[in-house]
Amino acid sequence: MKGRFVRLGERERAPVRLLVDGTPIEALQGDTLMVALLTQGPALRQSEFDSGRRAGFCLMGACQDCWVWTRAGERLRACSSEVREGLDILTTQPEAVWPLHG
Repeated sequence: MKGRFVRLGERERAPVRLLVDGTPIEALQGDTLMVALLTQGPALRQSEFDSGRRAGFCLMGACQDCWVWTRAGERLRACSSEVREGLDILTTQPEAVWPLHG
């Protein structure tokens, strides 16, 4: 299994290309960032408190465990932000210095 989430249906939507930590990925139109990231790998983001990886918690915008950042510094909630063409996402808080683990 490639990612934590597995897409079972709705595979016919238009593709959307974005960057995640400089790596190009493809999602489907209407996907949230959380779906896009977790269909590609086991973790959503780097914890801002330690070197651990996070995968979201509540999946509905209440817990604040799914924050990701745009390269421009905007903070987005991955569970409720839709993917858009050309989006450039960072999974480590820009001022954090923890080592990345793949």
